[in-house]
Amino acid sequence: MRFVPFFAVLGSVTSLQLGASLASTLFPVIGAAGASALRLSISALVLVALTRPRVRSWTRGQWTSVALLGLALAGMNGAFYEAVSRIPLGAAVTLEFLGPLGLAAVLSRRPRDLLWVAMALAGVAVLGVEGFDQPLTTAGVAWALVAAAFWAAYILAGARVASADVGMGGLAAASVVSGLLTLPLGVVSAGSALLSWPVLVTAVGMAVLASVIPYSLELFALGRMPKKTFSVLLALEPAVAALAGAALLGQGVGVGAVVAIVLVIVAGVGATLASPPREPKAESVTTGDRAETVTTPTTTLQPC
Repeated sequence: MRFVPFFAVLGSVTSLQLGASLASTLFPVIGAAGASALRLSISALVLVALTRPRVRSWTRGQWTSVALLGLALAGMNGAFYEAVSRIPLGAAVTLEFLGPLGLAAVLSRRPRDLLWVAMALAGVAVLGVEGFDQPLTTAGVAWALVAAAFWAAYILAGARVASADVGMGGLAAASVVSGLLTLPLGVVSAGSALLSWPVLVTAVGMAVLASVIPYSLELFALGRMPKKTFSVLLALEPAVAALAGAALLGQGVGVGAVVAIVLVIVAGVGATLASPPREPKAESVTTGDRAETVTTPTTTLQPC
């Protein structure tokens, strides 16, 4: 069971990059803002239908945690799609990864933790400098760095929601918040094109692959591993993005990318092996309209 959170993060980053590749096909039709708005709005509808959160019973503190996660989701996704519309997918994720990488360095407490962070940083540097055959634009880099800041905020907010005892309903409500924040800009940007059937069908697949599946898996992982370990494991994301961009979008990847992929995968696995196991305890979590018993670590991440 120790490696279940690791595989959850791996599944998350793979699904997320497949969704991002699908989203790029919508950019010429509805723009980055329109794609981001549809992704978050549709995923919110799906998650609310699946979880049916009991929002009336939530405390003010729980609502605050959910709202912060919604704000982080809106900022991270909106900025990331603006970056992907201007620079290669792998490059955008590489730059965006500076957010969780910086967070991992700040949260680190042991010298060997810094070793994995340094190895991941080396991989990101190689991937960013030598991995792509398309030039980077100033606007694309700027949007990716904005997304990096929101990605770090998402990790902190996600850990807070994971410990707020709101179950998966917290993710559903946060998605509603993010959808409400991004939908007006999407409507202004794309207008009636948002409602065309080809766009909506593609957007449903994008929302499931890029939001519903990865964020569900990430919240699961955040409740079962330290934030610093989660941050280093996300080093897998630039590697997966580079592969997805090459395979699905025809974005060239050089020899340097192969070296980078090896470095980030070793860093991710090493961070998992170095993380000490923790004893779980059982507690009741309300999901949808029923209560069920789940196991969570005794050192569950506390609100930040």
